Amino acid sequence: MLQILFFPLLLLSAFGQTTPDYDDPYSPIFTDKPVYSWTDKMTITIISPSWNADRHSVNSIGDTTEHPIKIATSEHSLEPYRFTETDVNSGVFTAEVILTGFTHDADGDGDFDTTPRTIGNGPTGGFLEVDRDSAITISFEFADGVVLVESVPVSWNIGTINFIEDVFYLEKSAIVRVVDVDMNLNPEALDNLPIQIFSDSDVAGIKVNAVETSESSGLFVATISLSQNSPSSGNRLYSLPGDEISAKYDDYTLPKPYSKSDNLAIETVATVDSSIPPIQRINHSPITFTDGLGNSLQSFSSNSQMQIVGTISNDHDFNQKFVYMFQVKNDKNITESLSWVQGEVFPLQSLDVSQSWIPKKSGTYEIETFVWNSIKNPTALSPLMSTLITIP
Repeated sequence: MLQILFFPLLLLSAFGQTTPDYDDPYSPIFTDKPVYSWTDKMTITIISPSWNADRHSVNSIGDTTEHPIKIATSEHSLEPYRFTETDVNSGVFTAEVILTGFTHDADGDGDFDTTPRTIGNGPTGGFLEVDRDSAITISFEFADGVVLVESVPVSWNIGTINFIEDVFYLEKSAIVRVVDVDMNLNPEALDNLPIQIFSDSDVAGIKVNAVETSESSGLFVATISLSQNSPSSGNRLYSLPGDEISAKYDDYTLPKPYSKSDNLAIETVATVDSSIPPIQRINHSPITFTDGLGNSLQSFSSNSQMQIVGTISNDHDFNQKFVYMFQVKNDKNITESLSWVQGEVFPLQSLDVSQSWIPKKSGTYEIETFVWNSIKNPTALSPLMSTLITIP
């Protein structure tokens, strides 16, 4: 007799777990930064193999009321917020949220620079309003009654500004760099930051826009051309060799203990120079002597006033500020007279500079003449010259 045997059919799932493991709630939550600024873009990652329900497709988590993911501050929240798997069978889920700050004038121009809002359901296109000192909490109801939580702070920062070099030559451009992540106001576009640039020769200076290097870098760069022949305009700054150039912007997004209404000037300096060595920038002729009417003197006498006349010339194509110094020393090497003339000599121009001197007694005197760029930071623009005269 044919006997038919029936065996119970055991159906094995071809997929991963469709429900989480209550005894092992492994689902760590990660953020791409340890601290966020007020208008950052957040990328959040949740590793949750237990929620890889279908190994053959891209799964989603967090968008149900039974097991929601909530992204929230103390005052605003996105819930439920959907996360999607990075790839088939990865068990890694991600989402993005753009922080929209609060109503605030971030650059001091009198206009608000943010559009605070809280909207979206993920995995992208979500916006969350935050305060300067918010904390953002990401919570995931991994299983019934099992909620996993991660929190990350929001804070403003003090920006920095610097020139990329300490010295810039007139034949090149000056590059200034600002790092201020709080001014990355739109993390999906290049932002601009107004900065002021001025020099010793143009204290009014210019205002230029530093442009963000990438969509969410918070690094801003401006390039300024240096001109010794043309006035300041646009991104061109009038400056001369020896000038200090300064860059400044006002930071209106300061962390505690500053208040939200405070601002702080952030500044840096560099030096402008020419590729021509300083000692070759002025031609310095031997001194001559005249009387009070400008007539040449060939002989001298004590207690009679004379004019010591020096001649300088500028053979270059830029203006040159100078200090011409006269020093008279007696035969004991004691200085009896020290005086100077300060001015500016234009390209291809020659100048006579003079100072009066009355020798008090007979003797041999050494007259030294120096040409420097300034009294404050003296740099020789031509070699020292020395002349001996005898007063009978």
